[in-house]
Amino acid sequence: IGYTTMVVAFLLVYFGVRNVTVGSAAAARANAERLLDVERALGIAWEGAIQGQIEGHELLVDFANWVYIWGHWPVILPAAGVLFLTRRGDYLLLRNALFVSGAAGFLFFGLLPLAPPRLLELGLIDTVTEQSSAYRALQPPGLTNQFAAFPSLHAGWNLLLGVCLFWAFTNVVV
Repeated sequence: IGYTTMVVAFLLVYFGVRNVTVGSAAAARANAERLLDVERALGIAWEGAIQGQIEGHELLVDFANWVYIWGHWPVILPAAGVLFLTRRGDYLLLRNALFVSGAAGFLFFGLLPLAPPRLLELGLIDTVTEQSSAYRALQPPGLTNQFAAFPSLHAGWNLLLGVCLFWAFTNVVV
C-alpha cells in the first residue's frame, strides 16, 4: 500500500470514528468518571495537585502550554522529515508505529469514548483552551474528537518520537 493511500485511509477512519462518537457525551463522561475512580483507587489521580502547584505562576503555565501546543505536530512533522531524509529505515519504523498506534487509538476512541478532564466538573482549568489561540489554529475544533481522550496519542506519539530519535541518533545496541 502506498503512503498516500495509507494517509487517506487513516484520515477517513479518523473522521468516521469521530462522527460515531460525536453524540456520545453522556457515555464519554460516564467512562471518564469510571477511569477517575480507578485512578483514585490506585492513588494516581495527581492532575489536580500538579495543576495546583503551577496555577498562579504565569511563566510556568505559559511554559506548560507552549510545550503542549508546540511540542506535538510542529516537532513530529519536521523530525519525521529529518528521519526520512537521513535515516530511512528509522523513518519507516516511526511511520509504521504511528499508524499502528493510531489504529489502536481509533479502536479505543470508537469503543470507549472518554471525556477529557476539561469537560468534567473536577475543578481543573484548561489553560491551553483559555489562554491560547495558537492551539485552535493548529488543531481546529471542527477537526478534533473531544471524546478521544484515551489513550492519549498526543503524549504517546511524542514519547514514540523521542524513542525513535534516540534510537536513530545514538549508538544504542540492543
